[in-house]
Amino acid sequence: MAATRRSPAAKSSAAIPQLSWHEVRPAPVVLVSGPQDLFADRAIKGLRDYLRAEDPNLEINDIDAAAYQPGELLTLASPSLFAEPRLIRVSGAEKCTDAFLAESIEYVAGPAEGAYLVVRHGGGVRGKKLLETIRAASGTAIEIVCNDLKKDAEKYDFAKAEFVRARKQITPGALRQIVSAFSDDVAELAAACQQLVADAADQITESIVDRYYGGRVETTAFAVADIALAGRTAEALLSLRHALDSGADPVPIVAAFAMKVRAMAKVANATGSSGQLAGALGMAPWQVDRARRDVRGWTDEALGSALTALAEADAAVKGAERDPVFAVERLIGVIASRGRV
Repeated sequence: MAATRRSPAAKSSAAIPQLSWHEVRPAPVVLVSGPQDLFADRAIKGLRDYLRAEDPNLEINDIDAAAYQPGELLTLASPSLFAEPRLIRVSGAEKCTDAFLAESIEYVAGPAEGAYLVVRHGGGVRGKKLLETIRAASGTAIEIVCNDLKKDAEKYDFAKAEFVRARKQITPGALRQIVSAFSDDVAELAAACQQLVADAADQITESIVDRYYGGRVETTAFAVADIALAGRTAEALLSLRHALDSGADPVPIVAAFAMKVRAMAKVANATGSSGQLAGALGMAPWQVDRARRDVRGWTDEALGSALTALAEADAAVKGAERDPVFAVERLIGVIASRGRV
């Protein structure tokens, strides 16, 4: 298990270590907090596997905090005749009964020897006193923080780590494809990564991602933008048609173009390493690298034309013109020709 260190999401008032899901380790009381069930499930499974590897006789019991009966926790935590280690997994602490709240708070003050209590709290104010009690239990408890991934850079780093842990190589382009295709759902993104890990060759390339998820990848707004930025006008228009046929709306497609072109404009004349520029420009290092690749061959005048075309397209798809699809097609023409239309 990983060494103790605080999660970036740690609350300064907590007296216990706050760790990421992949840093889980045994403690008498383990609070698994936050809304992201995927990370919570992985953390709890990881702890179970760790304890079971230490002692195959591990006794595992589950408690539904919303249906808790008085005395249940104490009964399960008490040692058996052979004193096997006990793992007690509590779900739904955010919907707990009054009995669970009272008895678990008392339990945290003096956990049973050889028992590991895992409390899953998905968020909300119910059970707040229990959370405060656990977070103050220095030397007894740890917290596994399972927050959602909201930024593209966070999702990119998560997906990259999935392949690193599996000792699989993936090209930067393939990684961007998979993140773009499944960015709306972290669980789906994780499942897609695991599918590639299980079935693909040692190095995962764009063509492999296309083979597995081509229908989904090709219809994303960012894929349309990438193809246009590569100067492939006909292919970009075809990809646009696929996206629209799949239910995509012109507004987010233009937004995808805007995100990329504005990033290009930020880095166009900037000097320094990607790490140095990332903080100054409000971008992730990989976004700086990508924008630098995209902007190669563009002049300042071409970028100015592209930004003007973006502003016109944005207004058009939001009601200024009667044909929003034509407005996107016109934008693709400008972008694909490096602003020379």
